[in-house]
Amino acid sequence: MNLPVIPGVAFNALAPTVGSVFMRLPMLIAVCGIVFASAHAAEEVSAQKMVEAADEVRFPKGGFEVDIHVTSSSPGEDQEARTYHVLSQGNEKSIVQVTEPAAERGQSLLMRGRDLWMYLPDVSQPIRLSFSQRLTGQVANGDIARANFSGDYEAKWLRAETVDNQECNVLELTASDRSVTYSKVVLWVRKASNYPYKAEFYSLSDRLLKTAWYENYQQMQGRIRPTRIVLKDAVKKGEQSVLDYSNMQMRDLPDRIFTKSYLQRLN
Repeated sequence: MNLPVIPGVAFNALAPTVGSVFMRLPMLIAVCGIVFASAHAAEEVSAQKMVEAADEVRFPKGGFEVDIHVTSSSPGEDQEARTYHVLSQGNEKSIVQVTEPAAERGQSLLMRGRDLWMYLPDVSQPIRLSFSQRLTGQVANGDIARANFSGDYEAKWLRAETVDNQECNVLELTASDRSVTYSKVVLWVRKASNYPYKAEFYSLSDRLLKTAWYENYQQMQGRIRPTRIVLKDAVKKGEQSVLDYSNMQMRDLPDRIFTKSYLQRLN
């Protein structure tokens, strides 16, 4: 059988062209891989910056103090109220003091980096705790002592989504290690303002534990911040805790107060 003839072109003349394409194929694949990796890295950097911006909306970067009133409720039960006074130095050091109820005054939490201790007036040595342990209602220790998404999680952009007629970036935050409060967080951040809208908190087995809504934005220490967080249990319907923030003040807090030996002096 005779091969078809391409007018004006010898069949053998095609061989170098086809061969050169195949010779360059590994290089093309490598270049495409580099471009894809660079785009993926840029996306991760962008997502991380969104989380940092949302963190700065929630709390100041420097030293500050704030009061947090927590009201927890369950169907068929009386509401439970507690108040905490928080001293924070950046995102690495904090002290949480119980101010109400009166019977629990003197109890404190001390956070330094990824370490957390509880001080009880009638116990000589502080007790080591985890950030994921429940403090009250739907509130974990880490929800108050260490609310540092950008320092504890690696962010990935998932999608854009419209909520309440506002465009949001939806970010997936994966825990950097097992010592942090939650294994995974899905965070909705408003595009125009970097205001956090809501967050979903997941366990190590990827089970949804609870959802937080950031509400009641008001001027507080130099910028608009959410002054209320509503935490709703994802399993037990109707169970929730409402955290109201007030009396925020910037403070120059010395390192010496964020020590176990200093907790007694604070109380």
